[in-house]
Amino acid sequence: MTASAVKPEGSSIKIGDKAPDFSLPAQDGKTVSLSSLKGKNVVIYFYPKDDTPGCTMESKDFRDHMDAFTAANTVIYGISKDSIKSHIKFREKYCLPFPLLSDEESHMCEDYDVWKEKSMYGKTYMGIERSTFLIDATGKIRGIWRKVKVEGHVQEVLAAAKAL
Repeated sequence: MTASAVKPEGSSIKIGDKAPDFSLPAQDGKTVSLSSLKGKNVVIYFYPKDDTPGCTMESKDFRDHMDAFTAANTVIYGISKDSIKSHIKFREKYCLPFPLLSDEESHMCEDYDVWKEKSMYGKTYMGIERSTFLIDATGKIRGIWRKVKVEGHVQEVLAAAKAL
C-alpha cells in the first residue's frame, strides 16, 4: 500500500488531517508530545507487543534505517500498550536508537484508530492493528499504512519521508 492509498472504511483519520496531539511517557522517563516535535517529520509506528517476532523484525528494520530517516529530518517513535519496564528491556535487547512510548491507557491508540477487534484461532479480542503514520514538520498527516505487513514496509515509509 502506498502512503497515498489510504483511508480504510470507518477510519476517522486521513491524509491531510492535522495529526492528533499526544503526550506519552518514553522508556527514558521523559514525556514526548507531538507539539514539541514541530519542525521535524515524525514517524509513529504502532505495534502489538514488545519482543514478539513481527514487532521485533519491524523495530529492527526501523533501527537499521535510522541514519537515512535522520538524513530526511525524520524522527521515529514506536508505540504500544506495553509498560515502560517492558519497553526498556525491548529497546536494550535490540539496541533500538529511538524512543518507545507507552500507551497503557490506549488514548493514543484510539485517537489514531488502531485499537481494533482482532481474532485468532476463533477467539476475538481487542488489540493494536500494526499501523504507521508519517507526519510532516507542520503536524499534518502525510502517510498512513494500516494492517502493515512487515517485509518492505520500512523502505516504503522511508521513501515517503524522503519525498517530504
